[in-house]
Amino acid sequence: MDSFNLSEDIKVVCVTAKHFPEDVERAHIQLHAMLPEKEKRRFFGISRANEEGQIVYKAAADLIEPGEAEKYGLETFTIKKGTFNTFYIKNFMEDTSRIRQAFQILLGQPEIDPLGYCLEWYIGENDVKCMVPLDEKHSHFTGVATE
Repeated sequence: MDSFNLSEDIKVVCVTAKHFPEDVERAHIQLHAMLPEKEKRRFFGISRANEEGQIVYKAAADLIEPGEAEKYGLETFTIKKGTFNTFYIKNFMEDTSRIRQAFQILLGQPEIDPLGYCLEWYIGENDVKCMVPLDEKHSHFTGVATE
């Protein structure tokens, strides 16, 4: 486990998976199909439990043009800057259960933000950085914003 400081907010556009985990890949495929200029974007997965304890998962990508969310009928979300605990997983598709295992460990840490979320940052086509924000008392994390 490592620590990572995200130095600026990242505004993203999102597609919410209908069911977790069955529709996660479908949400990413849908998002990729809708957006132009994929080579200029970073791709993410954002998840957290709702009031009923069900996981809500959003496939996300950098918002790079004003009005893009409206143009493509997408949701928006702001990944807030701050300090995160992380695991870097190489070749995650060889065994996707490693993502779940990484988040189980990350979520078990006492310093995480109780209002935070799980963040997957896809690096290239093969790797993913699993991230969970730290509580303000343990870092300079500024909270979570949804729009």
